[in-house]
Amino acid sequence: MRALQFSEYGPADLLHVAEVAEPHAGPGQIRIAVRASGVTPGDAYLRSGMFGDRLPLPHVPGMDAAGVVDEVGEGVTNVREGDEVFGMVDLARLGGANAEHAVLAAWAPRPAALSWEQAGGAAGNVETATRTLDLLGVGDGTTVLIAGAAGGVGTVAIQLAVARGAKVIGTAGPATQDFVGELGAIPVVYGEGLADRVGAVDAVLHCAGTVADLVAIAGSPDRVVTIADMSGEHGIRLSHTAGGPGADPQALHGLAIAADLAERGSFTVPLAGVFPLSEAAAAHRLIETGHAHGKIVLV
Repeated sequence: MRALQFSEYGPADLLHVAEVAEPHAGPGQIRIAVRASGVTPGDAYLRSGMFGDRLPLPHVPGMDAAGVVDEVGEGVTNVREGDEVFGMVDLARLGGANAEHAVLAAWAPRPAALSWEQAGGAAGNVETATRTLDLLGVGDGTTVLIAGAAGGVGTVAIQLAVARGAKVIGTAGPATQDFVGELGAIPVVYGEGLADRVGAVDAVLHCAGTVADLVAIAGSPDRVVTIADMSGEHGIRLSHTAGGPGADPQALHGLAIAADLAERGSFTVPLAGVFPLSEAAAAHRLIETGHAHGKIVLV
């Protein structure tokens, strides 16, 4: 099968499409014929070597995908061949979705309201948003500030938090205020004087931008969770998926919730860019800018 891969660490131009052996579904897994798959900042970090030499090379990137089930592993009873699904790979393997076939460890039926491209880029951001909102205790009656609300995780977190009954404030640039507002957040421009524009909040999800002011806005570092600041300088919690979603019930739970919301017209996946697999380098360069408004997807 054709798959995206890199054989050494470095810039995006090292990505190339190659013929590789097909994967197969193990116990509790399914395999899909991929229609679309996502690109995450984590994929770019791994490819660049930021996290060191931790992968067997060559490596196929990609954490989430959507497609048609063509192989069902032992013990799987809630899906069959021919079903349309979206989901995530076993994240302990740190990739495998950017290919013609991918093995998923967590999935949900693809809602008709989501295109293949939207579904292909949904699962990773849904899992991240669900996990971090849970850590922050975001629910009915709470007020959450999402810093970097126009990005892939931010756009999903807005919608999931609103569905929980929370009041959501989202920081974004001047050009994306309407975009953030249409997703259900109260948009505010990031930058100097942010605390005065935001007011009191119960929790802060940091997806992008500077952290220093967020602890003061939240009132305590334990009320801030980041997915973007790995420095550990501010005493806030860093949240990342340490293992496969099969070990985290929230991963599958969040996918089912997002699918249901989509069917009811209350959830979508804004797309920042859709690229053919052969142009994956351009997709990686876009995500590395830090200014992609929504999810980047390969088809």
